Amino acid sequence: MTAVRQLFQYELDALRERVVTMGSMVDKALARAVDALRTLDVNLAREVVKNDLDINRYRWETEDEATRVIATQAPLAGDLRAVISVFSIVTDLERMGDHAVSIARYVIDTAAEPPLKKLVDLPRMAEIGREMLRDSLAAFVQGDVDAANRIITRDDEVDALFEQVSRELLTYMLADPMTIDRATRLIAVGHNLERVGDRVENICERVIYAATGAVETPA
Repeated sequence: MTAVRQLFQYELDALRERVVTMGSMVDKALARAVDALRTLDVNLAREVVKNDLDINRYRWETEDEATRVIATQAPLAGDLRAVISVFSIVTDLERMGDHAVSIARYVIDTAAEPPLKKLVDLPRMAEIGREMLRDSLAAFVQGDVDAANRIITRDDEVDALFEQVSRELLTYMLADPMTIDRATRLIAVGHNLERVGDRVENICERVIYAATGAVETPA
């Protein structure tokens, strides 16, 4: 391996490490947001909102670093796809951080209200989404197309849970119009968690693109 190639590989590995670090930050934000939701912990929710600034800053720093690698190393073919994929992945990670913030703000805004129902499916959605996130980052580091395709199929579990949550909350609204506001807000929380699954699917599509050049996932 030439010295130039070694340098590029080192810098690409550093970019991958930054993506994993940012993913860990987002995973932590989601975990804290859902914990705050379960316990109605306003202080924890406020921490999630505050720490989102760090996630946003890390995204821009990572994009700057990826831009520098392209400018100085002029990678081609698969190497270029790998670097370009970083831009898309950190964007999706930053959006997941926004979803965590939306959940945290729900906690802050509704903490004084009585709970509408015991939360079961929403935390389960979060658990699956976080598992998918961690697995997608591992697939990115390893360039594992098979793993990426398997992770994509798990989004169906998240979607099914969201549909179940929405149906259940609709029954609350029909039975008692006084619950409409609280139920609607909980549906919004579910939608944020459903979008986490979609964002992970985007990451997996980028894993496939980086490894194969395919712009769409196989049917």
